[in-house]
Amino acid sequence: MTLPALDGIPEKLQALLTYDASSPLIFSSGLFLFLFAGFMLVYSMFRRAPMARIVYVILFSLYFYYKSSGIYFLLLIFAATSDYWIAKGIHATRSTRAKRWLVLLSVAVNLGMLAYFKYTNFLIDIANQMFGQGFMQFQNIFLPVGISFFVFQSMSYTIDIYRGQLKPLDNWCDYLFYLSFFPQLVAGPIVRARDFIPQIRQNPIVVTREMFGTGVFLILTGLFKKAIISDYISLNFVDRIFDEPLLYSGFECLAGIYGYALQIYCDFSGYSDMAIGIALLLGFRFPKNFDAPYKSATITEFWRRWHISLSTWLRDYLYISLGGNRKGKLRTYGNLLITMLLGGLWHGAAVRFILWGALHGVYQIAGDATDRLRGRVYAALHISRTGRLACAWQCLCTFALVNAAWVFFRAASVHDALYVLTAQFRNVSLTGLLADIRAIAASFNAKSLLSAAFLAFVLLALAGGVLLDCARRFKAPGGDLSARMLSLPLIFRWLLYYALAAFIFAGFLMNNGYFGRKKNSIKSWTKRKVNRAKY
Repeated sequence: MTLPALDGIPEKLQALLTYDASSPLIFSSGLFLFLFAGFMLVYSMFRRAPMARIVYVILFSLYFYYKSSGIYFLLLIFAATSDYWIAKGIHATRSTRAKRWLVLLSVAVNLGMLAYFKYTNFLIDIANQMFGQGFMQFQNIFLPVGISFFVFQSMSYTIDIYRGQLKPLDNWCDYLFYLSFFPQLVAGPIVRARDFIPQIRQNPIVVTREMFGTGVFLILTGLFKKAIISDYISLNFVDRIFDEPLLYSGFECLAGIYGYALQIYCDFSGYSDMAIGIALLLGFRFPKNFDAPYKSATITEFWRRWHISLSTWLRDYLYISLGGNRKGKLRTYGNLLITMLLGGLWHGAAVRFILWGALHGVYQIAGDATDRLRGRVYAALHISRTGRLACAWQCLCTFALVNAAWVFFRAASVHDALYVLTAQFRNVSLTGLLADIRAIAASFNAKSLLSAAFLAFVLLALAGGVLLDCARRFKAPGGDLSARMLSLPLIFRWLLYYALAAFIFAGFLMNNGYFGRKKNSIKSWTKRKVNRAKY
């Protein structure tokens, strides 16, 4: 007779040890939170045992990547092994020519992996368009999660050694630890070797009160941004518009654009916050990856605040290598455009990503080229460029330009992106605008007090910007909000943590249809089928 308590245990264990492509392991999943709690219990026992701790974290990291990408965790091991020995060779040889060939080998191996898995089908599509359909057959190539991130990390290691900015590691396990460290493995931030490697063998691991409190705060706020705000807006708002843009009016398309701006920020920055927070609980410090990017006054400033680890990587290893701004304006603009084009291609294998990168390159070139002219206009109008009015106007213009570019990033095709951008300028009327607003409001159909309250919060976030990030960055005499929370009495601080966790749990339930309709139950915001002219 089978004990009831043991029913289903073999199946659950098999599920834990089996890769499921339909359900990859991510930070915002309940499974990860459960596994991480068990991981921390064992991790605490290796506080004063560096080698045991390194091996333990490597094994968990490889398991984490296996649950995210299956057998392709072997690529991670291959990249670590290849660049570990190449770096040793670069450091050992005295020949400048040999060093150059070795670093080129590292770049070729890493970019070769990235090109095969991420860009093969894209290149086949281009070839078929140039030489006729059927010229080449498409390949069903799986794209391993996070390959763009660990490839860039590995390349930075060998390049830094080539430049003499870093000495190679003596232990292969240390390098595998650096490359596979699970908090940053699948979605960044891109951690530089020279920043991370000195932390690997710290003995003992020290997690201060400040690190623990900030880590918990970042994990909870990251979960809130990713799993609640981003997922909710995506499911109930943005996806409907961008999946079928021809069904929606110009105002609805405009709402979708700004909704996506909030969604992608909360999704990406939320995941980065969780990564930084988890690393802090393990005793490691990661660089900041987002710094309130939507309050930037210029596109250049936006890239100093958005995905900071990537923008600095592109600056240090691509833009400067091309010559930077050292060879005149024309060459500087060319280097900038190439950098942004490749940055766009890094995000995805499609023409629309290249156009997204090109737009940001053109934005920055135009901003620099017209800087003096804009200064003269401000002077003629007797307006200070650093005044509140001018700064507000610059931030508004920058935000509008960023959102226009986001359309190419999110749309399914260039055709859809052009329609979404131009739809808001066609058939504009006050009557239609009011009808669209009523349709949008009615579409959510909140069925409970909890759902209504949550919807109200999301709408406030849409209207007032990214509230969580603004709150976290609020400066006060006692520091930012996370520091102020640490100063609260223990009971009040944890009451806030539990309240935020409860809100996150409620959001999980809501996004799965427990308090309202699911996405598939709502065909569109409007009952009428509007005939849209094809662009």
